[in-house]
Amino acid sequence: MAKHQIWFAFAALALFLSSAVADDVVVLTEENFEDEVGQDRGALVEFYAPWCGHCKKLAPDYEKLGSSFKKAKSVLIGKVDCDEHKGVCSKYGVSGYPTIQWFPKGSLEPQKYEGPRTAEALAEFVNSLGGTNVKIASIPSIVVVLSPDNFNEIVLDSSKDVLVEFYAPWCGHCKNLAPIYEKVAAAFKLESDVVIANLDADKYKDLAEKYGISGFPTLKFFPKGNKDGEDYDGGRDVGDFVNFINEKTGTNRDVKGQLTANAGIVASLDSLVKEFVAASNDAEKKNVYSKMEVEVGKLSGSPAKYGKIYLKSAKKCLEKGGDYAKSEIERIQRILEKAVSPAKADEFTLKKNILSSFVQSS
Repeated sequence: MAKHQIWFAFAALALFLSSAVADDVVVLTEENFEDEVGQDRGALVEFYAPWCGHCKKLAPDYEKLGSSFKKAKSVLIGKVDCDEHKGVCSKYGVSGYPTIQWFPKGSLEPQKYEGPRTAEALAEFVNSLGGTNVKIASIPSIVVVLSPDNFNEIVLDSSKDVLVEFYAPWCGHCKNLAPIYEKVAAAFKLESDVVIANLDADKYKDLAEKYGISGFPTLKFFPKGNKDGEDYDGGRDVGDFVNFINEKTGTNRDVKGQLTANAGIVASLDSLVKEFVAASNDAEKKNVYSKMEVEVGKLSGSPAKYGKIYLKSAKKCLEKGGDYAKSEIERIQRILEKAVSPAKADEFTLKKNILSSFVQSS
């Protein structure tokens, strides 16, 4: 199999695995609606449109609701995109968004929810009709909270790249951004040089004024080389933030915090790997290996760590033959498909990415 084909296969597998991970809120469609709803459990269903402002405002509370009821086998928390599945939304009389309906166990005759659109109120409603006693899960924040006491120590640290949200507690746009910002922080929690932080600019007005904050939320990026800060003017989706930080800091994370296929790749070493793979005998391979050792010696920081993996991989290929890289990648992939800690997943993904450079083209 050609090298690019192997890369494609692994990318496709990774995409499948990520899409196979179920959200806490069940995504309902015209195809699966009656398989999931009206069966052996009650169901709360949100009928929404992606462009709807009220739906976007409800999203963090509804997600929290789904997370809290995740283990309640007698209740399903679901949602239907009415732009995509107009038929099912029309069938249940949906004419505005969001519309929230309760479907009792074994019934497709819904009761419309008319109460407050908070996770707590929705949970009380579901508990009363579903016979459950679920409390809304409290999820601790992993965004670094700034104050005048720690601002300089964290934000002005020249060894850190820091994204700061200046917010006000009463600001609606800030409230909408909060769950997204939490996901950004989660995506980079294993990157020791990247900090996702926020500051209550209403409480600490002097500090906010120092950085010219006049509206909320305002986001500023403080890279290692510019502690004056630069405005973040990008999009407000998780992917927008993740792409921005990857581009600015050299990280390689996806929106779920997993390393991408580019993580660990060092261009200068990759070119030597091509020579190594193309070498016709062990003597030539050992000569290229020596060049790799010299190149790794020039590296520092994270590339130096990746360089050690390149050297170890090359040495194993010399000892075990040309099929080592392919078989080792397959072994690592089997491990990654099991439950492993995020730190271990990073370790194995880096090794897999680098080993992929050693797979011989056919």
